[in-house]
Amino acid sequence: MKSWLLKGAIATALALPALSGVARAQANHNDGCSNATLKGDYAFSVTNFTLPQVVVGIGRFDGAGGFSQVDYIGDSLRTSGATSFRGGETGSYTVNPDCTGSQEIDLNVSGVPVGTSHGVIKSVFVISSGGRSIHGVVAEFTPPGATKPIPTQTRFDEWKVGSEQD
Repeated sequence: MKSWLLKGAIATALALPALSGVARAQANHNDGCSNATLKGDYAFSVTNFTLPQVVVGIGRFDGAGGFSQVDYIGDSLRTSGATSFRGGETGSYTVNPDCTGSQEIDLNVSGVPVGTSHGVIKSVFVISSGGRSIHGVVAEFTPPGATKPIPTQTRFDEWKVGSEQD
């Protein structure tokens, strides 16, 4: 009986420090996030599996919930003669304390008739690496000129531009 009790006590003594470390790690899985977590320029890549389509660009988060970007849609040279990035896309974002968030981008497409949508992308995302990267999916896409959203399977990733000190 004493041998069993001694083995149980030893096992408990060994397990408690490990378990308390796991509890601390789970309690502190992140330091908390806010809109200020995202500030500066982020290079991004988008893959739309529905169309299919790819996009690259640079987005600028202002640290206070405002956003702007320039982008280039793959195959634009062949399909529309575009040889440069398009700009004028603006929007807003919200970051939650658990480092999840949402974003809405107005595509501001020129030539769309007055009274119709310029196009809107609504997305949800998670922040990793202390705000150095973002991973997301498009939750809703309303193309320019459309009156309602269309189905989409689109994902994106963003990476902070600049040095580790930025």
